[in-house]
Amino acid sequence: MPKRVDHQARRTLIADALMRVAATSGLEAVSLRHVAAEAGVTSGMVQHYFATKDEMMGFALEVIKERNEARVTAAVEALAQPLTPYALVRTILVELLPLDEQRRADGRVALAFLAYIAVRPAAAARMRADTDQMVGFIAEQIRAAQAAGDSPAGLHPTHAAAGLLAAMEGLGVYLLGGQYDPDIAVSALDTQLSTIFI
Repeated sequence: MPKRVDHQARRTLIADALMRVAATSGLEAVSLRHVAAEAGVTSGMVQHYFATKDEMMGFALEVIKERNEARVTAAVEALAQPLTPYALVRTILVELLPLDEQRRADGRVALAFLAYIAVRPAAAARMRADTDQMVGFIAEQIRAAQAAGDSPAGLHPTHAAAGLLAAMEGLGVYLLGGQYDPDIAVSALDTQLSTIFI
């Protein structure tokens, strides 16, 4: 009987190798050959699962997204009930900051991907959809806070949500670059949140 192969596990093994190469050497070092060596597999196996570098990069980005979603879900589930819009938004944004080594590794790769997709419209479209979804979700929480009197009525929810997301992303870049330490970054995020949730 032929051996059963877990194709998803192999794809994830390759994606993890890609992320290690990108995190330590940058995306310019990512090639099918380098990723295969890092994963301990043949170049032919990498090509079997990913015909192009773009396919491999897209899958690795999905792995990072899934890790972020799992961390956020666990953090939200640990919150006291009932959830407030402020607690929900703050928890999500703090979990997305690169505050520990795993999140820093993922963050370095995600930052490299942003530069990579800046010149690839098809890949950028997928990221744009994810960003739109996040902004929409935060805007909903701001509307809920406004309805409860916990956010200024004159605030534009979508604009405020986009600003919060941009602040979190910018703080993440400074954390990855070593300009800010985690305490400063979280305090700066809390300052931004305090202008939206009262």
